[in-house]
Amino acid sequence: MRVVRFLVGLFFRRVEVSGVEHVPETGGGILIAWHPNGLVDPALIISCFPRRVVFGARHGLFNWPLVGRLMRALGTVPIFRASDLKGADDETRRKGNQKSLDAMAQAVCDGGFAALFPEGVSHDDPFLQELKTGAARLYYRAKQLCDENGVPPVIVPVGLHYDNKTAFRSDALVEFHTPLELPHELLAPIPEDDDEALRTRSSELMDVLEPVLQEVTHATESWELNQLMNRVRSLMRAERAKRAGVNLKAPNMVERTLGMARVWKAYYARLQTEPDRVQALLDRVSAYDQALLEVKLEDDDLDKPPPIESKWLPIILAAQAAVVFLVFPPILVLGSLINAGPYFLTNLISRLASKQYKDTATVKLLSGLVLFPLAWLIAALLVGLGQIELHESFAGIPRAPWAAGITTFLIGAFGGALALVYLELVRRTWTSIKIRAKRQWGSTIIRQLSAERAGLYEAIEEIREGLDLPGDVLADGRVGTRDFALDSDDMP
Repeated sequence: MRVVRFLVGLFFRRVEVSGVEHVPETGGGILIAWHPNGLVDPALIISCFPRRVVFGARHGLFNWPLVGRLMRALGTVPIFRASDLKGADDETRRKGNQKSLDAMAQAVCDGGFAALFPEGVSHDDPFLQELKTGAARLYYRAKQLCDENGVPPVIVPVGLHYDNKTAFRSDALVEFHTPLELPHELLAPIPEDDDEALRTRSSELMDVLEPVLQEVTHATESWELNQLMNRVRSLMRAERAKRAGVNLKAPNMVERTLGMARVWKAYYARLQTEPDRVQALLDRVSAYDQALLEVKLEDDDLDKPPPIESKWLPIILAAQAAVVFLVFPPILVLGSLINAGPYFLTNLISRLASKQYKDTATVKLLSGLVLFPLAWLIAALLVGLGQIELHESFAGIPRAPWAAGITTFLIGAFGGALALVYLELVRRTWTSIKIRAKRQWGSTIIRQLSAERAGLYEAIEEIREGLDLPGDVLADGRVGTRDFALDSDDMP
């Protein structure tokens, strides 16, 4: 567990967690989630869930170096799919599947939680793949075992949300939702040997679980629609903040996800009753989105910083750029040199070894775990040997290969982290310069975009009126709940 938490903390800049209060303190259950990010998805869940988690994973993954060993140590249960047992007869396959099912069901009855991805495969789409019935079969098998002498299991939906799922030092959110209250007819016991009844009931349960997963993941028909929903979320937040007279910091993952949930629910609710009106509004949002992309600005950039008419502006910007682009780099040269090789090699390996986009983060994480420490060790060894050569060539230089090597290793480790912070500072400085310049020399475009954002805000407020949406709009324009802190500094 410590290894998994270390890896998660290494890859992500910040992992936010919400809904832990929804997790029952006693009894077992099943966690269900969509599967957009390979092995990173289970790593996030297992590192954030407050209780014991048992995973089922396809049998072939146990043959992966390091990954297989970690999975066994975590108590992961192998799942035998038809493709894993191609040479076996039907009876052997059935026994293998039943053994896996019973092991996970017993873990649930013992008070643990089993985590499953009902899609059965990781993917890169913004919508769910066809759901398999494995989660439903596990629920009913666990219920059979628990009915004898334990507490019935619960089903907890889990939302997994990524800022940029393949980017190193990005943000993620793990969202635990309220346990499902199933219809009474789905809770009735099933005779242990009635396979037909089990298949029918499992299919009915998956019909209940699918819309729940669609809602907690904000599934959309395309990435284009997903982008437009995010644009609506962003423009509404920026316009509310402007009207409230406040300057907001960038939203954390919890606020972004809650804002997206409001847009998602309003969109699909109104799509059923006013499809033409929704499409017309979507076309306006699309045009506004394209206009922002062309000038490379975001919604809140239209309001900040305010225009500066001072003649000193060029000098101020030049001084800011000089500090960031000229003063800091020499301090980070050695750390960057040591880490440049493994950085580019990790990206190359991820491009070559990732069969699909969703595997990129997994490959980066595993290859980086080996390549970066190896680079630090090699650099430390070379510097240590070089120090010995210097000592032998120049008598005045003391012999200290260990001190030189350890110092180099630490510079490699911490210099890489500092380089990432520096790159983020460079990006922010460059963005600040661009925004200031565009507000100085592109005031007409800014005014037009600001007016369109205000018009869209009014239209969206009008179309969503009367809908019961999740969360609350706070006085300063943020989206949250009455009992939830939105300050990212307070997040786990």
